[in-house]
Amino acid sequence: AIWVKLGMQRLRLPAVVGYLFVGLGLRALDQRFQLLNVQSVATLDFLGQLGVASLLFHVGLSSNLTALLEVLPRAAWVWVSDVAVSSAVGFFAARALGFGLAPSLFVAVALSATSVGISVSVWEDAGAMNSKVGRILLDVAELDDLSAVVLLLIALSVTPTLATGALGAGAVSAAGHAVGVLAIKLVLFAAGCWLFSAFLEKRLSEFFARFRRAPDPLLVLVGAGFGIAALAGWLGFSVAVGALFAGLMFSRDPEAVKLEAGFSTIYSLFMPFFFLNIGYGFDPKALGSAAGVGAALYVAAVLGKFVGAGFPLVFREGWKSATVLGISMAPRAEIALFTAQVGHRMGPEAISDALYGGLVLACAAASMTSPFLLHGLIEKWPESIGERD
Repeated sequence: AIWVKLGMQRLRLPAVVGYLFVGLGLRALDQRFQLLNVQSVATLDFLGQLGVASLLFHVGLSSNLTALLEVLPRAAWVWVSDVAVSSAVGFFAARALGFGLAPSLFVAVALSATSVGISVSVWEDAGAMNSKVGRILLDVAELDDLSAVVLLLIALSVTPTLATGALGAGAVSAAGHAVGVLAIKLVLFAAGCWLFSAFLEKRLSEFFARFRRAPDPLLVLVGAGFGIAALAGWLGFSVAVGALFAGLMFSRDPEAVKLEAGFSTIYSLFMPFFFLNIGYGFDPKALGSAAGVGAALYVAAVLGKFVGAGFPLVFREGWKSATVLGISMAPRAEIALFTAQVGHRMGPEAISDALYGGLVLACAAASMTSPFLLHGLIEKWPESIGERD
């Protein structure tokens, strides 16, 4: 993973793309030479699940939920347009490619997300993160990821109904019932997380601190976080989604946020396995059909964010700022690929091998092209980033 990261940095490309292609290469070699046995594949999958849980816990811990709620009024006008347009473009692109309602819904969810970390590195190199447009980018991208997770849960709840192909009153009623049950569980789980964060988390940390040989605070943080993630899995949510909620819960505590640097070691250890596992899940035999799907979804991915995030900014900041923001929102990685993986594991009624491969290729292409375009645009249009602090 270290060598891949260094190599991709020299090419000025995101490391996640390298991990994806290493996983794909491993799958191709395994098919050709039977390198991995059942236990090895299971181990890779286990490490991949730890990777996505660590990744989403890190995303939640890095977020400041209170600050996000405060900026919601000023970011909502871009966020709502961004999610609505990008998901709609993804949905209709998948339908145009001949996929059913359930697969198209997963594509819509995947393309509604954003991988802001890929674009942030370019903005940081330009010293532009504290600009007006830079702040909008961060706020909208974080909101994108949270809304994509909620949309994924909805997609998971209605897929069994949509997969039947029936759209009568009974199917609509069944889908509505599933969404209603999900909403109740989600509200109760979120309320429980908030209560733990507000009334128990600090007391728990103080309790362990009383012992003469107190455990490392980081272990308390991680242990509680993964315990909450396991509870989410028991409730029918993904364990990884629970990890995201756990991270958001601890993000309220300044002392917990200080431990993020320590958790980054765990994150850096397991995160590459998530992307390796995503790449390994891509069957090389489906490459031919996946390439065409990927090309179409790449266009949809870029177009959806370019229009959805950029258009609202045209009237306030001008077309140059809108262009830069739209391209900055185009990369897809963590949430989009997690959505693809979850759908793929449900079977072809949700995401087929060709669609899974197409999504992986589209995400990789969007993540590679966006930084190249941004470097040139920010340098050519320094005024496009808005006023700096």
